Amino acid sequence: MEENFSRRKLLEPIELKAFNEKSDAVGFLQLGSHLVAISFLIFLHYVAMGSWWVILTGFILGTLINFLYAAQHELSHSTVFKTAKLNEVFGRIIGFFMLFPRDFDQIMHFAHHKWTQDWEKDGELVREPFTLKTYLLWFWGVTYWYNRISGIIRRAQGNIVEPYIKASENSKVIRESRIHLIGYLLILLASLYFETWTALNFWLLPILLTKPIHQMQNTIEHLGLSHKKDILQNTRSTRTNVVLRWLCWQMPYHTAHHIFPSVPFWKLKALNSKIERKSGKVYSMGYIEFQIEVFKRFWQKDESQWPMNEVWIVSRKDGTHLRVPAE
Repeated sequence: MEENFSRRKLLEPIELKAFNEKSDAVGFLQLGSHLVAISFLIFLHYVAMGSWWVILTGFILGTLINFLYAAQHELSHSTVFKTAKLNEVFGRIIGFFMLFPRDFDQIMHFAHHKWTQDWEKDGELVREPFTLKTYLLWFWGVTYWYNRISGIIRRAQGNIVEPYIKASENSKVIRESRIHLIGYLLILLASLYFETWTALNFWLLPILLTKPIHQMQNTIEHLGLSHKKDILQNTRSTRTNVVLRWLCWQMPYHTAHHIFPSVPFWKLKALNSKIERKSGKVYSMGYIEFQIEVFKRFWQKDESQWPMNEVWIVSRKDGTHLRVPAE
């Protein structure tokens, strides 16, 4: 099945137009509820300082902050707010606290959408095939955070090596990285001057240590799927509950998002249902069952040893697993 077949056959133009309608009110409701939850956990974390409860509050706080990347992702697509400027402003603010500059992330992510699962061009796949060791290092956030931080420093020095960044985009990516570094330096200097651990305790440590929770969403979306240009075979949705769908800004409906990335997050559930009815084939798994299957697979052989055009981790509705040869 070709990628363009997936789009042409699943929605009529008039249906897509209705799905594409945005709302400032819904955008503020989702972003506001996420920020209120973070603010409440910051308060609880402050109260818990000096007790063992700080482990629990720090865990929840870090998870909430890490999943703000879901907001940044949607803001990059300009699907959170109907007012375009709001998407950019909030995207830049959140990108700063996620250690993930907005312009760079947007360029990388759009390359991911255009060239999904293409080893040479997909902005989120330009890496060596995973081994069990490298997967675990990525999953636990070790190499993830190293790439994020060293990447900002390198690009701030004017060194652009990413193949998906065009020469015409270099200047804004470099400038953005420098602004981020200046901002982080100012926070460091202020922390030293006022002799406070606030930034470390309520921001950096929580997100650094809870990255594996966010990685469960990041890794399930495409790993173990075909590298052919067919969204229905190279993208996976996630079976989960309403709370986690809220936390992920509805990104568990990931196949629907990739087929029609212009559709706002809050309409993805309805879109996913329509796609499932029309196509009869949307791969989905639960977070835990996926990770168990991934560890089993990598224990057997490295990612490079699996056929590139084969779906090798997919779940039936009855919970059993199978391999599906790519069409």
